[in-house]
Amino acid sequence: MIIISGSTGLIGFSTSDYFLKKNYKVIGIDNDLRSYFFGKIGSNKWKEKKLKENKLYSHLNVDIRNKKKIFSIFKKYSKHVKAIIHTAAQPSHDWAAKEPFTDFHVNANGTLNLLEAFRKYCPEASFIFTSTNKVYGDRPNFLPLEEKKFRYEIKKKHKYFKKGIDENMSLDHTTHSLFGASKASADLLVQEYGRYFNLSTVCFRGGCLTGENHSGAQLHGFLSFLVKTIINEQKYSVFGYKGKQVRDNIHSIDVVRAFEEFIKKPILGGKVYNLGGGRANSCSIVEAIQLIEKISNKKSKYKILKKNRIGDHIWWISDNSKFIKDYPNWKISIPLKISLEQMIDFEFNNYDKNKN
Repeated sequence: MIIISGSTGLIGFSTSDYFLKKNYKVIGIDNDLRSYFFGKIGSNKWKEKKLKENKLYSHLNVDIRNKKKIFSIFKKYSKHVKAIIHTAAQPSHDWAAKEPFTDFHVNANGTLNLLEAFRKYCPEASFIFTSTNKVYGDRPNFLPLEEKKFRYEIKKKHKYFKKGIDENMSLDHTTHSLFGASKASADLLVQEYGRYFNLSTVCFRGGCLTGENHSGAQLHGFLSFLVKTIINEQKYSVFGYKGKQVRDNIHSIDVVRAFEEFIKKPILGGKVYNLGGGRANSCSIVEAIQLIEKISNKKSKYKILKKNRIGDHIWWISDNSKFIKDYPNWKISIPLKISLEQMIDFEFNNYDKNKN
């Protein structure tokens, strides 16, 4: 049995679907807070409906901030839980500034509720946390970057050029955004429960997580929302940096496969891994627009704004080396072009049907 928080989100849904297909019983905890954050376009109710079609799936409409209900769930299933996969979050920089208490209570306090319930009722299980590269704040922006025609790039002689940024980058003395700070708080809690209590916990600091099952909105879900706007001939705003800010993109299935590897061979003591698409799957926003236009044969109605998001990265590529060293069976299986083709096909064929 696996408990998945945020079970209808991009990663939560992919995780639920993946393990259900392997005949695991899945307990999904999700109250569709995403619709509160981002409105109807961000709602995941359509994915909840899909998951409920599987008899092995049990959906609990519970808020992770509700300590009493979270504890009762873990107490009920305690002896049967193999892993807790925590993907629930308030995921937006900009939204966090609107309601700082909500952001922190969901991202930090909600994580603490899950961790303590895990420690109390099923400490033999593994606790997997979907963290973020935003815990590093804007420190990557102080790397020796060069402006190219369509992207910013790090100097070729730099140690991060070939493989990307590793886990040794400092989290301190940077601007994170309130979202980055709340996720960093959760990240440190997950590490501490692993180290202080000698439990099996892991933080995956994700790059740009993507896939066709993302309910992308303007404030979160970069590639998904970009595809939607182009296919549906809507306007798109790029926030600063001339649209040349670089992201490395990893498909949700490859993220789930990393989770599975850890569950197969859990490690005690609070592990931390950067997890992203790497250099091969990196692109700037301008480059992403060009790729989507080419694949879809549609033109983007985008506008580049002068003001960037506070704490946003100019350049980010994840170094997956540490995880691959510990789990050599894992590798990226879905390249960026295939991800985009799947997202574009999904949008052409399913958008209206799934939103109604």
